Amino acid sequence: MHLNDVARSLFALLFFLLIPVPLVARQNDDDQTLRIFIFAGQSNMVGSDSKVSDIARFPPYVGLEQPQDNVKFSYCIGRETMLKSDGWVNLQAVNNVVGPELSFARKVTQNIKAPIAIIKCAAGGTHLGGDWNPDEPDGFEMYPLTLGLIKSSLAELDRQNIAYRIEGFMWHQGENDMFNEEYMVNYGINLKNFLAKMRRDLGIPELKFYIGELCTKTIWGMDLRPRMYAISLGQKSVTDADPLAAYVPTSHVGVEIGGGVGLHYHYGTLGQLEHGENYADAYLNTIGINTHRIRPLKEWPYQPGQKIRLFVLAGHRNMEGERAFVQDLGSLKEGKSLLDDNQKIAFKYSVGGGYQTSDDWEPLGPAGCYNTFGPELSFGKRLQGNLSGNIAIAKFTHSGTQIVDWTPAGSVAKSRNIYADFIAFIEQAIQELENKGQTVELAGIFYHLGENDMSFGPFRKAAAGHLQALVTQSRVDLADPALNWYVSQQLPTNDEQVNSIDVTADVENVAATDNHLVHIKVFDLPGQEQKLVITSAGIVELGEVLAESYLDHAERR
Repeated sequence: MHLNDVARSLFALLFFLLIPVPLVARQNDDDQTLRIFIFAGQSNMVGSDSKVSDIARFPPYVGLEQPQDNVKFSYCIGRETMLKSDGWVNLQAVNNVVGPELSFARKVTQNIKAPIAIIKCAAGGTHLGGDWNPDEPDGFEMYPLTLGLIKSSLAELDRQNIAYRIEGFMWHQGENDMFNEEYMVNYGINLKNFLAKMRRDLGIPELKFYIGELCTKTIWGMDLRPRMYAISLGQKSVTDADPLAAYVPTSHVGVEIGGGVGLHYHYGTLGQLEHGENYADAYLNTIGINTHRIRPLKEWPYQPGQKIRLFVLAGHRNMEGERAFVQDLGSLKEGKSLLDDNQKIAFKYSVGGGYQTSDDWEPLGPAGCYNTFGPELSFGKRLQGNLSGNIAIAKFTHSGTQIVDWTPAGSVAKSRNIYADFIAFIEQAIQELENKGQTVELAGIFYHLGENDMSFGPFRKAAAGHLQALVTQSRVDLADPALNWYVSQQLPTNDEQVNSIDVTADVENVAATDNHLVHIKVFDLPGQEQKLVITSAGIVELGEVLAESYLDHAERR
């Protein structure tokens, strides 16, 4: 090596060594200082309509009904009757209610060595424009209450000589502000002020905030769609402008199933547990920890030039697999065979509206956000056992959507319109396969009708029309006028509020005029625990029924 080259190399090394280690990296190396997280908001931060006893129904979260002795917890929860810890206790459910802090704490402590603590102040039915207003709090005066709880909790740590730092502030609120016109239109301004005043009053100008999305899967996400959209615009205006504030998607998490038509206002037990994981993922990402499991193909399963049939699966909560858990597969007939990654079928996915996406093409296998799986597993297995040639599967779902969000026209809630993303996803999948030297046949789109659409009267009435608009325009944009659509429909909600709308007949009429649309009635799946949601055995069977429908249709052709 030339002397000048040596000198340049030494200079470059010295320059690199003199660069300060990023603050986040240095802080993450500190495994001794107690990291404190603040949880605040209204009912979906409290954990309303959840039950500790229900945790056992959801295998990924078993154990969270027990106190977490390694996590400190200080809280004030409620409105007229406030439940208070009066100091630090071990993290645990309060008043038989499951809050997001339970799953958050477990996931964070599994991924960092430092001790953590949680301060929680939340009350249902409170407003950012009023109760949480830093300047003129009214109602239950949640802002001064929260600030006082934080300061008294920190003072106790000081008395115990425990070193700490406040690591993040988790916020989930906004449903009540959308009922007040002034609060709704000013939500972004009020949220910006809230963040600024909290940073000022805590003396932490760089305090990170994690702003939770309001859940569009609830009934309010349907009948109050424009108002909820307005709140989301306010939230995003803040997180887009503030580098220390992150927007945390939550629309795809589970939602409590209610009486009547089944729709609900709250996350409930499963949703709260997944809600907490979302905050954990967001926090861990900011400190450079990615918890997404990498599932690479060991080798590309197809020979150059070979033809591939590409099957596209799409839909909402049950196509996503909201209540189908990997842990259940071992007890189902032939379920164990679905647990292993199938290296012979390439799989690409975007689930939860892009919350989790595949890393390039992966082997077909369980890949849900929360140890969940969809009908693609049994679908792929059944096709592989009955088709000659190669197959690949691409899955695009968002369980927080309704059918209108999939139509080309969309709705007033523009950020929820996913038609363009759906078409782009299919086009990209085809292009990627072709770039790898394959010839691609788009074998069909397999779409499971929106479950919420079957339960909310106005949406149930419009479902068939929205479906037809989606199918028609997709053929134009994918340049395939004979593109086959396989549309599955579970048994519609049986309730006097919606039974006068014969949505099954409406879909049948659409299929009767379309030679390339197959209407699949999956009305006899294994028994569901509740309305709307299909559990593990039913999801496996749904995949098999979809595959059989394709095989029958292909044979007739």
